[in-house]
Amino acid sequence: MAAAGRITPPSQLLVDTLEIRRRTGARREFRATTELDDLEAGEFSVVDGRLEIDLVIEAVTEGVSATGRVGGSWTGPCRRCLDPISAAFEADVLEIFERNPTEGETWPIEDERIDLGPVVREAALLALPLAPLCGDECAGPDPDRFPAAVAVDRPETEEPPADPRWAALDALRFDD
Repeated sequence: MAAAGRITPPSQLLVDTLEIRRRTGARREFRATTELDDLEAGEFSVVDGRLEIDLVIEAVTEGVSATGRVGGSWTGPCRRCLDPISAAFEADVLEIFERNPTEGETWPIEDERIDLGPVVREAALLALPLAPLCGDECAGPDPDRFPAAVAVDRPETEEPPADPRWAALDALRFDD
């Protein structure tokens, strides 16, 4: 990953490809730490929008490829107890840039430059977890106050215990 320290502004994620495109197979390393806005999906987000970028830009027959990793830390709630949790992530990047990009498959080369901003943003957002747990032993909010609706030792004819969180709805009546 990129060395911590200096933050590369998003505007500097534009990479000039003129030199490496002169010879197929030519390579250039791109390492940076950047902070991007709006790196969140639902309740999960990249901490401070900070990403570590470690890519190799290489001239290929079709245009330019960018391969490597994007990493950072994410934060969000546990899916059972809703306590805040966070963890590190790394996402693999393998993207192709072309003069005439194919919608949804490749990225554009414009004015002999490629913009890594959208690529690293997409990789980071796709690496965010869907429904993480704070731990395998997490039982949820409070199993004594909010028992599961189906208890193993309860007879089928017995009503499940009422959940106090829904008590206000029990008193609700509609006139027909």
